[in-house]
Amino acid sequence: MLSSTDFRRYWSCLVLTSFGAQVGALALPLCAVLLLHASPGQMGILTASQAIPFAFFALPAGVWLDRRRKLPILLATKTLHGLALASIPVAWWCDLLSMAWLYGVAAILGVCAVVGGGAEQIFLTLLVGRERMVEAQSRFATTDAISRLLGPGLAGILIQLLTAPVAMAVDALAFLFCAWNMARIRSREAAPTPSGRHPLHDIRAGFAFIWGQPLLRALAWGAGAWHLLFYGYAALTVLFATRDLGMSAGMLGVAQMLGGLGVFLSSQIVKPLNTRHGPGVTMLIGTAATAVGFALIPAIPRELFGSSLASAAAYALLVFVFDCGVMLFFIPYQSLRQRVTPDDMLGRMISTMRFLTIAIAPLGALAAGSVAEAFDVRTALGCIGAGGVLLAFGMMRSPALRSVRP
Repeated sequence: MLSSTDFRRYWSCLVLTSFGAQVGALALPLCAVLLLHASPGQMGILTASQAIPFAFFALPAGVWLDRRRKLPILLATKTLHGLALASIPVAWWCDLLSMAWLYGVAAILGVCAVVGGGAEQIFLTLLVGRERMVEAQSRFATTDAISRLLGPGLAGILIQLLTAPVAMAVDALAFLFCAWNMARIRSREAAPTPSGRHPLHDIRAGFAFIWGQPLLRALAWGAGAWHLLFYGYAALTVLFATRDLGMSAGMLGVAQMLGGLGVFLSSQIVKPLNTRHGPGVTMLIGTAATAVGFALIPAIPRELFGSSLASAAAYALLVFVFDCGVMLFFIPYQSLRQRVTPDDMLGRMISTMRFLTIAIAPLGALAAGSVAEAFDVRTALGCIGAGGVLLAFGMMRSPALRSVRP
């Protein structure tokens, strides 16, 4: 199935949007920092805006996904994603761009992530089958590593030479082209069985299913705490790199490229680690690696050994460790969720898990921004680092994760 034309087309679409996402992930916050001179509090709101839709739409989206075909939903969300990104350069060129505009775009991107991301995970499971999920995810991780390796550098060059709005325009084109290409997939899933149950019944069933699975409960609290920390980290890391470490957009793009090598390394070792130790232990290794990044990045001085380049190199090295850990965390996480969930519960399980793990993430971004406003960015990131270390130790004590066999 992984050699089919439909899978290759689907894979090529994910490669393209992965490149676009890498450009956008750097260009969107840099639009706020460089063009609008955003404060730490405003960066916290911007990051929180992308997570808030999970609190409002994750649960009903799960019920809706279980009752609808997934491919049309994917096409609609990819198109909306591209149009929202395209509005940023248009607003900039019309002298209308503001932080409120960016908040609105971030919220739209969050809605697309809630609905389209859930549909994407379910559609992939239906396309390749459960038994091939880890292999498929490993392939995606390899191509994601390439995009992580080249995408931030491309974003840095575009932003440095042509400004951040131009980079956002390129990102928008990638998503719109992806929607067109994905529409050519021939595989058609069977229509879900009509349900006469009230949506609240299905939402309640999603919670009950997760509560009845010790492994899903452990994954929910671990991933929820991790997202709380990550969104705080994401709100401040661009500010820290540009203002505290004095890195330019180009330097930041090059430093982020090393994260692509971390993703590539994780894509090569995740399958052997799963085979030898099981996905639970692999996930714990990833948690520990991200804790190292959380804890050590705020400790980088502006001039390490008297050199700003040495500081940039240290930042890049820790990004490498962190991004490697992220993939070692999430590839087993996704496969473990699918492993214990029947087909007719996939939509509700994924959306309920997303609600449980990401709904509180805006609090992390807002809290990080508030601490940075009250003290400074380095102090706020230091608090996140301490939380990352505590989380790693807490998850290592979970018998549900440690006991998963290869």
